[in-house]
Amino acid sequence: MQITDFLGLLHPAIAIIFVFPLIGTVINFAWQTRQRRLQILAGSKSKIPPVVGVEHKQLGERLTSAVVGLTLIGLSYPIGKNIIKNQLWNKTPFQVVFILLIFAATVASLVFLYQAKQKVWRAAFATLTGAGLVILGCQDGVYRRTNEWYWSHYYIGITAALLMIFSLAIVQDIYQDKSNRWRTAHTILNCIALLLFIGQGMTGARDLLEIPLSWQEPYIYQCDFANKTCPTPNSHQVESGFTPSLNSVQMLPLDDFFADS
Repeated sequence: MQITDFLGLLHPAIAIIFVFPLIGTVINFAWQTRQRRLQILAGSKSKIPPVVGVEHKQLGERLTSAVVGLTLIGLSYPIGKNIIKNQLWNKTPFQVVFILLIFAATVASLVFLYQAKQKVWRAAFATLTGAGLVILGCQDGVYRRTNEWYWSHYYIGITAALLMIFSLAIVQDIYQDKSNRWRTAHTILNCIALLLFIGQGMTGARDLLEIPLSWQEPYIYQCDFANKTCPTPNSHQVESGFTPSLNSVQMLPLDDFFADS
């Protein structure tokens, strides 16, 4: 593995080591907070300590930062790789500067979202943070799998991140709303986010199997993925030391290709 391959592992490694355990902890505190609230409403004394609500809020805020940060790391790798590969700083320097500014603006908007108290500012900074993620996701190099958007690691991840940003933006409304409408919306949306995170675990594992190492890319990307075939040189070409082009090779099934590697 080369350094570029190790950098590509940062995103899944951080997700496994930090983000997913944090999700489990937040879910545990959310369940305890709800059980305590229901027990008090029923008129019984709860054995669950009152601090679980505060800890759920604090860990939820950290989870939002972790998810947004993880999304930015996941986007920065293919975007940066595309910039370096195509030397965009020489061809389109404005685009490179624009991408860097969007990264900075997204992080700044998230920081300001934590500080905002008024509803209009929370809505503004939440919108800017989400828009930054979407704009970065539209850059060249990002593998979006648009033809299978319902099973795409990118689309599921962006949706989950947007839900987390929205949940952060409505935290103060949850405590101020006596009708519990915001609390109900918070619960429903985060249950959806949990399902999306489960989908992220599955699609992320699938993508790690599909992404070749950097030295394998020139060969793997010659494959015909629709027909599940890959090129292989003819035997006389290999013996003569001839380097084949795509037009001078025959196609083998993908299973045979990987069986020989």
